[in-house]
Amino acid sequence: MSAPAIPLKEFDLEMASTRRLLERVPTDKGTWKPHEKSFALGHLAQLVAAMPGWIATTLRQPDIDLARFGGYSFEPTKVLVETFDANVRVAREALADVTGAALDEPWSLRHGDRVLFTTPRSETVRSHLNHLIHHRGQLTVYLRLVDVPLPSVYGPTADERW
Repeated sequence: MSAPAIPLKEFDLEMASTRRLLERVPTDKGTWKPHEKSFALGHLAQLVAAMPGWIATTLRQPDIDLARFGGYSFEPTKVLVETFDANVRVAREALADVTGAALDEPWSLRHGDRVLFTTPRSETVRSHLNHLIHHRGQLTVYLRLVDVPLPSVYGPTADERW
């Protein structure tokens, strides 16, 4: 069997640390922003919860159409974690199933009829993981700013020692 676009061990480690952060998002701070131009905490957490689903969609569909995206809402932390868990499950299954030549197939990001870009599936999937890690990093800053103790991501934090 060919290798997945993202090694499953790496995927599992990244998703576990992401889940630990999402579990700590305070529902009552969903509308909080560190700056007027910033995304709200609840929207950032919703984005992070949804992003593993992008991996599954990229591996199973020829494109994602942003024109079909319904926008953001404020969800309780429990819902965000459930959404994340469901998206991680389908992403992991797709990573295990879609390998080899299928990873070289073109994939597109669209907005209606307009193609924003097209890249091989494997490159797009890796980009989605990197994008998720970026937003997870933002989430750590947001949580620190609202005095939520941070869990370990790649090592100890000021709140959790090894």
